[in-house]
Amino acid sequence: MKQLPILITALGLLAGSFSGKAQNPGSAKVSGTVSSTQKPIEAATVSLLRAKDSSIVKFAVTGKTGAFEIEGKEGTYLISIQAIGFSKYFSDRFQLASGATISFSSIELVATNKQLEGVTVASKKPLFEQKIDKMVVNVDASPTNVGSSALEVLEKSPGISVDKDGNISLKGKEGVMVLIDGRPTQLGGADLANMLRSMNANQLEQIEIMTNPPAKYDAAGNAGIINIKTKKNKQFGYNGSITLGYGQGRYPKFNESLNFNYRQGKINVFTNLSHNYRKGFGELDIQRNFLNNTSKLVESHFEQQARMTNEGNSYNGKIGLDYFVSKKTTFGAVVSGYTNLFNGSNRNVNNLFNPPGNLVEQTRAISTQDESWKNFSTNVNFRHVFDSTGKELSADVDYMKYDASQHHFLSNSYFTPSGVEKTKADSLYGELPQLIDIYSAKIDYIHPLKKGARFEAGVKTSFVETNNNAKYDTMHNGVLMHDYNRSNFFIYKENINAAYINLSGPLGKKWNGQLGLRVENTIAKGRQVTTSQDFDRNYTQLFPTAFLQYKLNDKNSFGLNYGRRIRRPNYESLNPFIEFLDKYTYQQGNPNLKPQFSHNVELSHTYKGFLTTTLNYTKTTDIISPVIEQITDDTLTFVRQQNIASQEQFGIAISAGMPITKWWTSNLYVNAFYNKFHGVLNTDYVSVDAKTIMFNGSQQFKTSKNGTLEISGWYRTGGLEGVIRAKSVGMIALGYTQQIMKGKGTLRFNLRDVLFTQQFRASSKYGSVDAAFQERRDSRVFNIGFTYRFSKGKLKAQQSKRNSGASEEAGRVGGGN
Repeated sequence: MKQLPILITALGLLAGSFSGKAQNPGSAKVSGTVSSTQKPIEAATVSLLRAKDSSIVKFAVTGKTGAFEIEGKEGTYLISIQAIGFSKYFSDRFQLASGATISFSSIELVATNKQLEGVTVASKKPLFEQKIDKMVVNVDASPTNVGSSALEVLEKSPGISVDKDGNISLKGKEGVMVLIDGRPTQLGGADLANMLRSMNANQLEQIEIMTNPPAKYDAAGNAGIINIKTKKNKQFGYNGSITLGYGQGRYPKFNESLNFNYRQGKINVFTNLSHNYRKGFGELDIQRNFLNNTSKLVESHFEQQARMTNEGNSYNGKIGLDYFVSKKTTFGAVVSGYTNLFNGSNRNVNNLFNPPGNLVEQTRAISTQDESWKNFSTNVNFRHVFDSTGKELSADVDYMKYDASQHHFLSNSYFTPSGVEKTKADSLYGELPQLIDIYSAKIDYIHPLKKGARFEAGVKTSFVETNNNAKYDTMHNGVLMHDYNRSNFFIYKENINAAYINLSGPLGKKWNGQLGLRVENTIAKGRQVTTSQDFDRNYTQLFPTAFLQYKLNDKNSFGLNYGRRIRRPNYESLNPFIEFLDKYTYQQGNPNLKPQFSHNVELSHTYKGFLTTTLNYTKTTDIISPVIEQITDDTLTFVRQQNIASQEQFGIAISAGMPITKWWTSNLYVNAFYNKFHGVLNTDYVSVDAKTIMFNGSQQFKTSKNGTLEISGWYRTGGLEGVIRAKSVGMIALGYTQQIMKGKGTLRFNLRDVLFTQQFRASSKYGSVDAAFQERRDSRVFNIGFTYRFSKGKLKAQQSKRNSGASEEAGRVGGGN
């Protein structure tokens, strides 16, 4: 019943989002155009306000020509207009008569370009922005993001879900490519999750969610791409911010960060430094039935309780330089890195029962982990604009290095049902180092054509080498011996060469189109030095993309897109080394994994710029998913990634963001989808399906001129995560933001997971596997944060952020547990 308040809140968010639209608008109209220096301004927000109290009646968003039109009832009104980079505009009062039309011929906005000595200008962005090709989440717009990690921010973002192991799904589909500032992390699974946990929300500016990226992006990412943009500014003079945060759950957490930018003349320097400390707990309960492979009758029953504590320190740093040789040519360089230090302990009790339910044996396990992940990355980039038409050439060269060390210890003690120790404890010691080197280079060219069309082309190459030498020793009866069965030395090398072309432009007054084709050749070699086993793969694939947009009028537009994508196995998933939870439970890599491929189709409709509805269909083959396997005779359970089946998904998503009143703003995202998996798993044919609904909602209330209260939450009904059937889960958060020190300072408070309902529950039943899981962690946390902003200089429009060349490769590395 704990999930009931979350569902009620989610439905309340839904009702609130549409309550302001239930009025009969009447037939009177207000129209006009918005421009600056005689150039139209697109995507400006025009609000129709009641004259007596300035409450919002309706709003519209300007189109490409800067035009807008709002319908209203008879009365006295004024309009306000907001656009990023411009001062807010207010009209004089006017009377709107029934059936009349009032036209504002041309409204000129004034660009914000003033000295900032001692003054901080902070424009308020909406939490969610729906663009033509992506959804944008503005991280600082939500008070409940303070003190959160990057992974927790993703978890509450539209359409994104994170499972108990930190695997990220988008619209119910696994295989998401995660980029940091356009560069792939090269991490996957638990490693990617732990890197994102080490990043604090105060480092982030935006999250871009692309379900069907165009051909210029790497084809990797079955479900699409998530690009996390960190903070960076190109304002003349200097500017920056200092943030301090503290959180308290069962255990404390705290963070500090510094952002600094300086631009003078042709030089722009930027840096970001941060530290994050987190201590937490985890509670995992597992119930397993070991079945006879032939009769499927229960031969033994296993109940496991794991109680874990963990502690981590992460240090992140980035420094970059842009040199503007001329107005047309820019050179840049970025150096970044992080160190994640982690230690954890686990006390595990395993009770083994016979079929009648009598306790046969108890195993008590103690395990410890000491891990360290170090990363060094560098990027050198070049951009040249040939002329005023937009002809452009850009290039990136990247190098990344990951150096990980993991020290594991596991001790097992065995007891009779009466609690008497049966034998001496045995121990297992593990040293699991991992080295990853990534080299990447790419060139992109843009050539404008006649009548607004554009041609793009590019090439890319990347080289990756991973080196994993897992060493295990066992202590039995006081004797330490090298464990050759568990030890393994694995080397993997990969070269991907790619090229793409893309053509886009108008097809008429109301039609726009885009066609792209990407070709990728993959050469991969794996070698298990311990067993002298090798594998070689060489394959070339085509990845077409197509986009079509139709603008019916200023209120309605439609879009249709198609893309074929690939998900290659994470490097850690290919490594066959074994990682233990206890003697009876472990996970193992699979060097025989193949890539999975998907076809994605989406149809979308946008109404008045605030309401977007999307229908999607996805067909995926050779799905890569964790599979539970059991060995009944030895009561062993292990998890291994496999190409398990094919999947079909049908889905619908609705996104709405709008002001309800002058003081109340609502954002809502609802996604319903149907997943069906079918294929052969462990020699058994498996067919499972499920319907799932996801809610993400945020309601913001302006309590004063400088204060904002937020209620947000997410809820996911039961559904499938591969062949694991997860139960419903959700979370509610409260937050408050207060501007202080004349806008230079911001205080933020929040309470995450108010009802402590963010608990994972699931089961898996197929073939001879019959297991159930329950897990919870330190998710209910109170956070307080303070940010101080400083600046001296002049506002300047930012150059668009660039994507470096190593995006896909960085998304497949693993990163600390």
